[in-house]
Amino acid sequence: MAAEPTSPTPILRRLLTAAGYRWEDRSLGALAVREVDHRAVAVASRDRSPQEVESIFPPNSVHRTVVYDGEPGEAAREAASHHGIELLDPSTLGPALGELLLPSALVPGSATEESSGDDILESPFPPVVAGGRTVRPRIDRREAQALAALPGARYTLRLVPFYVAAYRVRTATPAGGSGPVHRRLVAVNATTRHAETWAEGVRELVADIDGPAERLAPQLSESGAVPLAIEAIRRNHTVRVDHTEQHAGAIVVESRRVPPATADIRLGPFSLIFVPFWYAETADGRRVLDAVSGRGLTEVDPRFG
Repeated sequence: MAAEPTSPTPILRRLLTAAGYRWEDRSLGALAVREVDHRAVAVASRDRSPQEVESIFPPNSVHRTVVYDGEPGEAAREAASHHGIELLDPSTLGPALGELLLPSALVPGSATEESSGDDILESPFPPVVAGGRTVRPRIDRREAQALAALPGARYTLRLVPFYVAAYRVRTATPAGGSGPVHRRLVAVNATTRHAETWAEGVRELVADIDGPAERLAPQLSESGAVPLAIEAIRRNHTVRVDHTEQHAGAIVVESRRVPPATADIRLGPFSLIFVPFWYAETADGRRVLDAVSGRGLTEVDPRFG
């Protein structure tokens, strides 16, 4: 008989609070709310219907998620869909964690004060001693096993090299003009060449980590990371611009997506850091989890593909 999935509540409480959520224990379940992007996550027993759990969500919630401690069944999934609620269980939680934990690129209050476009950005991490370029993992082996939900897998912690830099970008506005300036981090995986934006202050650098881990070597030069970083910044800060015209009494709205111009991006110097990932591998498949956020990945190091 298959073992019951491990309850996600203890892991979620630690991860969500670290990601800026306010955690509250309620009679119908736990509720985690993040004000900056109006996300709300409820953690409930599978015997609670989505309609019951919905009552604890704040009225201004933009994205509502219910995480059940087991398989809730088709009736609950259908009801959640009708009410606009995302529904997760222990088997689907891992791949969805990235969206829950990391704030979106453009959220209210994410713009910084104006500054000269010619200023040079500092490295996103302070100077460190030799060897102190490793991100501290938050997910241990036991928690990775619960999130991956891959029975009989062999778990290996690998430290993957990333080129990380701070950047500023001026975005367009819906009216087509120049918008506010945003500051974030861009990270380029030096093995897969995949680039993405990060929120600042999420990852902590340490000189070493506890337990064994495989440290991978970069397969990409720092100069090769620059165009990948610029592309990721433009992709993540693209805005939709609507142009409205009236023709013969009819209103025509043309929508287009406008990325920031390269001239509106200022990229700081790169730091080479090593980010921990759990590789859960079996003869039939594999899952890769970010050991900081717990999110599942689809793009992995080609050395292990």
